Amino acid sequence: MRTTRVLVVVAAVAAAGTGAWAITRQDPAAPKVSGSPVAVTSVTVGRGDIVARMPLGGTLGYDGSFTIVSQLPPGVITSVPAPGAVIKRGGRLFAVGAASTVLLYGRTPAYRAFALGMTDGADVKQLERNLAALGMEPGTVDRHFSASTAAAVRRWQKARGLSYASRTGRLEPGDVIFLPGAVRVTQIHSPAGALAGPGAQVLVVSSTTKVVRVSLTTDRRSQVHVGDRVSVSLYGSSHTYDGRIRSIGKVATAPPQQQQGPPGSEGPATIPLTISLVKPGRELAQLDQAPVNVDVISQRRQDVLTVPVTALLAGSNGGYQVAVLDGTARRLVQVVPGLYDDQSGTVEVTGIEEGAKVEVPVS
Repeated sequence: MRTTRVLVVVAAVAAAGTGAWAITRQDPAAPKVSGSPVAVTSVTVGRGDIVARMPLGGTLGYDGSFTIVSQLPPGVITSVPAPGAVIKRGGRLFAVGAASTVLLYGRTPAYRAFALGMTDGADVKQLERNLAALGMEPGTVDRHFSASTAAAVRRWQKARGLSYASRTGRLEPGDVIFLPGAVRVTQIHSPAGALAGPGAQVLVVSSTTKVVRVSLTTDRRSQVHVGDRVSVSLYGSSHTYDGRIRSIGKVATAPPQQQQGPPGSEGPATIPLTISLVKPGRELAQLDQAPVNVDVISQRRQDVLTVPVTALLAGSNGGYQVAVLDGTARRLVQVVPGLYDDQSGTVEVTGIEEGAKVEVPVS
């Protein structure tokens, strides 16, 4: 697909070169070309890197989505964060009455109470790891809930401002919720003042990691791979951000049915493409659901001979030529174009020597 695109672009430029501008150099050997005269200059054939990019449209957003459900005793919601708020380890997610649900980091859900006498488990180790990160010194971080773990829980309860009677060294279901990392509040299901019982949806949150999502048409699936480098930019901005393709979906989504047009005119199905950004930067930090330009770097040629694409001329045999200058003499040399870099406007060529001077129109 990339080669076809290159040749189409090259052919278009070459055709424009033969029909839209003519050589003004006073050279009796130069072929006469119809069209308005345009000034020309020369460039030296050199070596460089050629990068082929696949332009796509994407949406900047946050990674993942989690629905926070209350497991606290029934009551009135007394506190919820504002949309857009970022909650980190140890931060309160919401409160029902005087009881709060606090965020801790981990991938195993809190499915039981934490207390002395409980059976060992991965969830205990996960809790102790969080207590250690919060500076509560739970002792050895392992799968066993020990007296040291209970003491660390009591210190944490005191640090959170709980009353003396509430510093039990025990965590009831709903006291903590484990999520992979810090979260950003995206939606409030149950505002302060609403009644909430166990199982009530309270918040929807996402991670704080910025990603770009692309709906890739299935006909382009073979042109992208996990790990491919990409560049991302906001519309109207010249600054680009580096990223890599993190995942490529396997389930295609049919396009929405068009109200007009024959069956099959809706266009190709799409699959989701997720891109991780290396360093989002300040410009992207506060944006959500913003449209962005995405260039997937699908091919790269290093240290190849290159010329400006405007140097290519359509040959009489259907191939491509460049006008090479030897002093005052001018000769046409057959070349074979390769990869085209639409950002630099250069094309890979073979059939010509490095250091040769070729004609290009003055821009």
